[in-house]
Amino acid sequence: MPLQDIIEQTVSGLGYQLVDVERTAGGLLRITLDLPWQPGQPEQFVQVEDCEKVTRQLQFVLEVEGTAYSRLEVSSPGIDRPLRSDNDFLRFVGEQIDVTLKAPMGAAAGGLVAANRKKFRGVLETTDTPQTWQITWRDEPTSKPGMRPAKVKKDLPVQALQFTLSELREARLAPIVNFKGRRPAENRSNES
Repeated sequence: MPLQDIIEQTVSGLGYQLVDVERTAGGLLRITLDLPWQPGQPEQFVQVEDCEKVTRQLQFVLEVEGTAYSRLEVSSPGIDRPLRSDNDFLRFVGEQIDVTLKAPMGAAAGGLVAANRKKFRGVLETTDTPQTWQITWRDEPTSKPGMRPAKVKKDLPVQALQFTLSELREARLAPIVNFKGRRPAENRSNES
């Protein structure tokens, strides 16, 4: 049985979802897991105890199977979680994601974006077409280091990119971290 199948069977048997398996030349075997997502249920996150439980079971299984490795690392997907299946995309609708296409936009961009552009960041949305997804974004002007950002922003057009999973090289949650510990003002005003 291939290593991927052995690991997936073990991880799913313990009630987790296998996100990724990576083997490095140095003998590191890196396993990324997540808790299965159910629509309408509160979001759950992988804890250290979950990783320990899977590590212990995988050490046993890999020894029985005779799999050679020097170090086993089991972790959660993190804030830049890869998105690979339709279920992953459905789970993160409304979130900022980073998308890398296999081929550049070319003439299909209609002059709205550079024809050789492959990387995009936007809010993930569903479409009316099955297995087709969309991200929307506004191309904000970049400010130079040391310059104050303009307080007045012009109404920039919303741009959209529709894609299927077969057109993607990679898709990940955008690693956006707020170190101030507060939500933006527009979210706080709605709670009052």
